Amino acid sequence: MKSLDEWVAGGDRVELGGHSIFYRQDGPAHGRPVTVLHGYPTSSHDWALVLPALVESGCRVTFLDFLGFGASAKPRGHDYRMTEQADLVEALWRHLDITETALVAHDYGVSVAQELLARDPGRITRMAWFNGGLYVDLYRPMPIQRVMLSPLGKVLGPLMSEPTYRMTVRRTLGRPLSDDVLHQMWLATSGDGGTRVQWSLNRYHAERREHAERWQRALESYSGPTLFVWGPADPISGGHLLPRLRERLPGARFVVLDAPPPVGHWPMLEDPTSVRAALTEFLSPDGQDSG
Repeated sequence: MKSLDEWVAGGDRVELGGHSIFYRQDGPAHGRPVTVLHGYPTSSHDWALVLPALVESGCRVTFLDFLGFGASAKPRGHDYRMTEQADLVEALWRHLDITETALVAHDYGVSVAQELLARDPGRITRMAWFNGGLYVDLYRPMPIQRVMLSPLGKVLGPLMSEPTYRMTVRRTLGRPLSDDVLHQMWLATSGDGGTRVQWSLNRYHAERREHAERWQRALESYSGPTLFVWGPADPISGGHLLPRLRERLPGARFVVLDAPPPVGHWPMLEDPTSVRAALTEFLSPDGQDSG
């Protein structure tokens, strides 16, 4: 797996919405467009193990780090909103002249994807979802997340340490991650003053409640091919979402990573082999007309 520094060195930055946003594009210039949206609290680097397979299959893959994450700007005192993150994705698409694209989203990114679908579903050729809070009433935040939402979180965020961070991430896993991978995740989160914006970033929980009905409609009314790649051992957005997703989206494909030990919250890191296989098949030319 490329280090975070190597990942960032392969990308670029662009001024969008008055902020420096990191992005990278990989794959053939005229390949099938795919946009990947990462989760909280890390960065697009989460997908480094999956990218080579997508490129080899002929995809033109676009990543960005959301504002406040990874190698993008992390302004202090900013009113971070998922609707603004969707604005930035659309601005990047305009900058790169991307008109239509498949969309892959994990965790925090699923809510940004729901906002993008609510705005312009015709732009999204197909949609792949990974563990995330698609239904606010089924979302199960961990105790530390509840603390970070409180006024105490404003004080504790800057005091976050790498050992505490690793311990918290490990509680979301179904399969262990190496210390090196956890360290790279920490660097993406903490770099450039990242610990000082965690309380502000966590406002997204309130935004999910605010837009719950609209985002749910966007998810359930999307008519394009849809794939769910899910880690059922995730304590936050795991197997307990699957019955509703199967009921509400009967035409979708499901790849449930339940082979012992079952995968948790980070499928692309815990079981990259299965994720590579599922995504390359779904995004292949033969998969373009099947849902």
